[in-house]
Amino acid sequence: MNHALRTPAGPVPDGAPFWNPQRGGSMPSHRYRPAHQRVTVPDFDRSWPTARITEAPLWVPVDLRDGNQALAEPMDPARKRRMFDLLVAMGFKEIEVGYPSASQADFDFVRDLAEPGAVPGDVTIVVFTPAIPELIERTFASIEGVERAVVHLYTATAPVWREVVLGRDRDGVHRLVMDGAAHVARLAGDRPGVRFQFSPEVFNQTEPEYALRVCDDVTALWDASPDRPVVLNLPATVEIATPNLYADQIEFMHRHLARRDAVILSVHPHNDRGTGVACAELALLAGAQRVEGCLFGNGERTGNVDLVTLALNLHTQGVDPRLDLSDIDEIRRTVEHCNRLPVPDRHPYAGALVHTAFSGTHQDAIRKGMAHHAARAADLGVPAAEAPWDVPYLPIDPADLGRSYEAVIRVNSQSGKGGIAYLLQTEHGLDLPRRLQIEFAKAVQRETDGSGAEMTAKELGDLFRTEYLDRADTGPVQLTGWRTAHTGPERHDFTGTLRIDGREGEYSGSGNGPLSALTAALGAAGIRVDVLDYVEHATGPGQGAAAVAYVECRVNGVTRWGAGQDTSVLTASIRAVLSAVNR
Repeated sequence: MNHALRTPAGPVPDGAPFWNPQRGGSMPSHRYRPAHQRVTVPDFDRSWPTARITEAPLWVPVDLRDGNQALAEPMDPARKRRMFDLLVAMGFKEIEVGYPSASQADFDFVRDLAEPGAVPGDVTIVVFTPAIPELIERTFASIEGVERAVVHLYTATAPVWREVVLGRDRDGVHRLVMDGAAHVARLAGDRPGVRFQFSPEVFNQTEPEYALRVCDDVTALWDASPDRPVVLNLPATVEIATPNLYADQIEFMHRHLARRDAVILSVHPHNDRGTGVACAELALLAGAQRVEGCLFGNGERTGNVDLVTLALNLHTQGVDPRLDLSDIDEIRRTVEHCNRLPVPDRHPYAGALVHTAFSGTHQDAIRKGMAHHAARAADLGVPAAEAPWDVPYLPIDPADLGRSYEAVIRVNSQSGKGGIAYLLQTEHGLDLPRRLQIEFAKAVQRETDGSGAEMTAKELGDLFRTEYLDRADTGPVQLTGWRTAHTGPERHDFTGTLRIDGREGEYSGSGNGPLSALTAALGAAGIRVDVLDYVEHATGPGQGAAAVAYVECRVNGVTRWGAGQDTSVLTASIRAVLSAVNR
């Protein structure tokens, strides 16, 4: 079916300001009820707007259950084990590993984890089950022999789910939950190491006072206590509202739960509105202590909340996330292999391009910021990796994530002189003077405008070599041999064999330095050269490093830069003058 776009052509709403001429459209927005008509949170004196997140919550990855259910091709045992090992290596201490009553594959994976030594001693696994007796029994069978496990019971409690999916009223769903919770308690008996979790699925669309009643009754039945706390997980199963409403719902529960000191308050946001991360952060402000989600946000529809983004958001606020994300590319590669889904190039923190600047203004700010950071670290007497981070356009130091600085600045037709100069300096050891940066940027612009493609650091270096360094040898004026001598106070003589437009001759000149003597020799050959600026530096540490010289010359009335490179500073300088002449 091919739908043509229909540009909004309705009236401009009454009272709209003159600067907003947007018109009424034809999309059927009237079919949808706003969130405040679907869920109403009782008034209370909320505190979350002024709270601060000062420590990491308990992170619980659900990649192996919720995330696995969302894959077109669920993980095989090898990929599941690789994902589990990654989660352990990153430092997760509670991991939801499966829905063992849903498939033989999930059941078998949990049984594999029951083998001695399969799960580290400080890691607890979580298994998921609906409130159906035979499925609860299958779930307990899967964890036989497991030292530490959380049995996660769930039932949908929202009106539409009650009426359409379960076909029960409020009391009927309440009985379903309590029967399931009682069966869990009977099967657990006095087994050590088994704790309980309950999720009123679609909590965010459930009447708050009803969700509170169900949760309080479950914690009472399970006899929740501070030394054996119950996890109450309050999911935004399908996002329907702005994150502030979810925060209100979480704080309402946080304030009113009957056994608050015996409850680990958990959240499980989804991302249907694209605000899963915001929902989780506001929920933490509102009293949540535990967050379920997936690495890079995999999950049904638009996914579960992204634990990597949440953790690194804390890191950038000076809060230890208590996870190791220092090799973000290896984490990304592993997740992509296990999920067979790519992490987008613009994904927060982990995408291939998130630390990359193409824009000239961004590149210039980053280049200056990096130089300032290095100088600040030196002033403080600490390594750059330990100095306070404050670089424009980079909210996090890429090195914290195991990324090099090579890809921070990349060049295309949108780039400016600052980014070009940064790449030449970091990748090729060439520290161009400012006016040369401007001149070379024009050559880069011509090249990228013509191809429409990005120019790599190698291609940038090749272009500089062709445009400047090689021009001492490729042009109408070539120096086939030369010698210079210091013949008196402030007097240097230069004699060289010049081939000009194919005609060769020997020319001499004198001056107060080798370059002025060279320009005098060129003048004798009919080429008037005035040196306007001169800069030279080594391209690296040590005595064997090559020297590079940059010379701005006025040649027969035309100003051009030249560059030369050699292990000899004098030779590099002479080549730079010839480069300018030939350009």
